[in-house]
Amino acid sequence: MPSSKTEKAGPEKTVRKSRAAEVASTFEWLIIAFILAFLFRAFVMEAFRIPTGSMADTLKGAHFRLRCPQCGYRYDFGFEPREYGFPQDTIPGGRLKPPASRCPSCGHYPSTLGAVPVSNGDRILVLKCVYQFLEPQRWDVVVFKNPLDPTINYIKRLVGWPGETVEIIDGDVYIDGKISRKPPKVQKELWMPVYDNDYQPARPRERSFNGHVWQQPFRNIADSRWRLDEANPTIFRLDSASDQINTLIYDTLIGNDFRATYAYDDVRGYNHMPYCSDLMLRFYAHPIVPRGRVGIELSKYESRYKAWVDFAGDMVIVKVSEGGETILKSKPIESPAVDKPYLVRFVNVDHQLVFEFGAEKLSYDLGRGPEDTGPRKTEIQPQVKIFGSGKLTLSHIAVFRDVHYTAAKFANSGRPGRAMEGNPFKLEKDEFFMLGDNSPNSEDGRWWSREGIGNNGVFYRAGIVPRDYLVGKALFVYWPGGFRPFAQSRFAFIPNFGRRRFIYGGSSKNP
Repeated sequence: MPSSKTEKAGPEKTVRKSRAAEVASTFEWLIIAFILAFLFRAFVMEAFRIPTGSMADTLKGAHFRLRCPQCGYRYDFGFEPREYGFPQDTIPGGRLKPPASRCPSCGHYPSTLGAVPVSNGDRILVLKCVYQFLEPQRWDVVVFKNPLDPTINYIKRLVGWPGETVEIIDGDVYIDGKISRKPPKVQKELWMPVYDNDYQPARPRERSFNGHVWQQPFRNIADSRWRLDEANPTIFRLDSASDQINTLIYDTLIGNDFRATYAYDDVRGYNHMPYCSDLMLRFYAHPIVPRGRVGIELSKYESRYKAWVDFAGDMVIVKVSEGGETILKSKPIESPAVDKPYLVRFVNVDHQLVFEFGAEKLSYDLGRGPEDTGPRKTEIQPQVKIFGSGKLTLSHIAVFRDVHYTAAKFANSGRPGRAMEGNPFKLEKDEFFMLGDNSPNSEDGRWWSREGIGNNGVFYRAGIVPRDYLVGKALFVYWPGGFRPFAQSRFAFIPNFGRRRFIYGGSSKNP
């Protein structure tokens, strides 16, 4: 019988088969990884770049990074490609001379700024399809398809839900006739500087600070005994009797006023901007002796509110009127320790007073109706005062204002917008209302004059974002405008790690 033989594979043939299998397996995993990445990008999370400054300072488009040559305060100014002859959404290499700007702290108009690089807009991660499972929250930062051109993505802050009536009154958002309060983390993002005493100008005699030489904007009233520290002009000192109240007032004829201006925007519209009366003052108080008090006064329209801590152990908020002072809220606290600094902060925002002294906090609700803080006299500029008695020092003094949604285009001098006072805007089923944080420089629901474009001949009402155009929720700034390694580098590929941050939105409470 013929015998059968089985040929055994040689070592070389076995190695070739193993390598082929490894290559095939690698390609298989690459294809799977590509599919997973595609699915992840399409349905879970996607990266977007912010092209414009409509959400500044929360999110920045292409911009110039500036530093005041007088006081050293850092701020950003929006880059407009068309003003330099570039196509829209262009980030040029090299350096360009920025337009005229104003320091948001000391009020200096720099006339000698040299050319600087243009920084890229923030790159963000957007959680997609989240709104397929969860209802959007008020104050969320949302990416959506522009109703006027659905091929373009926009990013704004959501302020109005389906079925609600939106009305913007003196810069605040009202929902169904009641003011909508921002969640604390959102509010923290939206505070804008008016003056920071830690930044003192190097050449104060120049006539470049709002048209005059620089002076300390906090000045004494009457025989007040506050004095600047001779060795450190960022510190105020007081040495008086414990029952003698001494007052400093922030003088808007000297420092920046309380108009709703943006350092990010063109300075030509500053004089047309409205006053913002939602303010915050903060500083560190350092008691030297156990007797005395320290406090803050803020005004809104014709109403004045004071908050103070008596070092004997009382924390008080009062309303001041012609008949005297009415206590709105008070509580006893532990007497402050001598020779220890305490953070002091008083806030009047969204019809709510909040006073903080160290770890202690006192709040008072002024009411949520438009008239609950008194007749709205928006032509009256608010006032900020610091008062105290005894012996103490103050440091890190700074004044901030809230975001203020303007009622008309072009720095409040153009045509009035949608959902303004006296003309509330009712949202219907599956309709949302969006606003930009950079209010005077945001093309949002206030200004859309045409119907939105839908599929199959469908049109959406002007001013709304339909539910099916919501793309996702902005989550994280993973790549803020980076740095160029060389002046002529085309790309800014060195990360700016210090400015990476979460993007805060609303909460389930929807205040």
